[in-house]
Amino acid sequence: QVQLVESGGGLVQAGGSLRLSCAASGRTLSSYAMGWFRQAPGKQRDFVAAITRTGGSSYYADSVKGRFTISRDNAKNTVYLEMNSLNSEDTAVYYCAKHRSSFYRGSDPANFDSWGQGTQVTVSS
Repeated sequence: QVQLVESGGGLVQAGGSLRLSCAASGRTLSSYAMGWFRQAPGKQRDFVAAITRTGGSSYYADSVKGRFTISRDNAKNTVYLEMNSLNSEDTAVYYCAKHRSSFYRGSDPANFDSWGQGTQVTVSS
């Protein structure tokens, strides 16, 4: 069983940047695709970004494309989400998730089987 712990959230002004980290323990992440999701109050959990197990390919929601970058360091068993040009619509709890498979099969949350506890990102306008 893998444990995922997110960090790096906080309060930032619109236009600012944050870098989220997701550290794993209990299992190496290098065999799995990984993803980030977010959930705003009263809304469903939405896909943000995903990265293949080697980091060779990444995928983004249209709403964050060009502003967010997902990356990973398999040696550190850590996944990152660099967020730039933040706006109020980015305010949410951000969750890291492990894909069920070594091969990325899409952004449906059902494709991910382990989740972190989330980290709050609040963007003030």
